Amino acid sequence: MKSAITVCLVPEARSGPFVFHSGLEHGCEQAARLGFDAIEIFPRAAADVDSEQLRQLLDKYRLTVAAFGTGAGWLTQQLSLTATDPAVAQRAVDFIRSIIELAGTFNAPAIIGSMQGRIPSPELRESSIAQLALAIDSLAAYAANFGVPLLIEPLNRYETNVFTDLQSTAAWLHSLSSKNVRILADMFHMNIEEADMAQSIREFGPLIGHVHFADSNRRAIGLGHTDASSVVNALKEVGYNGYLSAEVFPLPTAEAASEQTVRSFRSLVGS
Repeated sequence: MKSAITVCLVPEARSGPFVFHSGLEHGCEQAARLGFDAIEIFPRAAADVDSEQLRQLLDKYRLTVAAFGTGAGWLTQQLSLTATDPAVAQRAVDFIRSIIELAGTFNAPAIIGSMQGRIPSPELRESSIAQLALAIDSLAAYAANFGVPLLIEPLNRYETNVFTDLQSTAAWLHSLSSKNVRILADMFHMNIEEADMAQSIREFGPLIGHVHFADSNRRAIGLGHTDASSVVNALKEVGYNGYLSAEVFPLPTAEAASEQTVRSFRSLVGS
């Protein structure tokens, strides 16, 4: 397994669970100094990322990109794939496609978390899920052009009513036409929704394509009550060799959160 840490480029998300908020140069410098393998980037839009600058920084600091988030589409424009307005839903697809294209040039997947939206009422659930399936199939096929999967992240019940746990997400993925979709297993959300986090990983491990390495309070691993060792051991059992990415609050400071993440990663995974 490899380590990653989040770099947020969205001013509106400064209070969100991202460690570094001072630009790509600062994020790459700090990630390299601390010994991370990669950064996970949360951009405001694909066009806002200077690909050449990013490539130079990755080369300079010997890093890779673990993934790109798409949530700024929801945060700044209220776009979602389950929007009842077809024009808004199409804008959401277009926004995500642009992130997929950017991510693909760095051999990284795009994450669909908050952009899945919320289903407005129970009677619309079936049609909303069908709408989401069409969008995900299309976006996953586009991601396949770059040789990367599309990641979908089950969120806890307070953030979405679409898919909240690994079991329901996995069952839905099996119904899709595309087989290029993987689950992002976020340990913060799993702590709320999974009866047994480690067992869920054992059951659905082959579908897991990315992991958010966060404790029960959305702080760095070791600063909450999650039994992270059982989770990491389960990931080892299923042969997961992807990233453990710290999508956590920069508390008590960004430096302290990143250092705690490194200590936990080395203790649980090894150097």
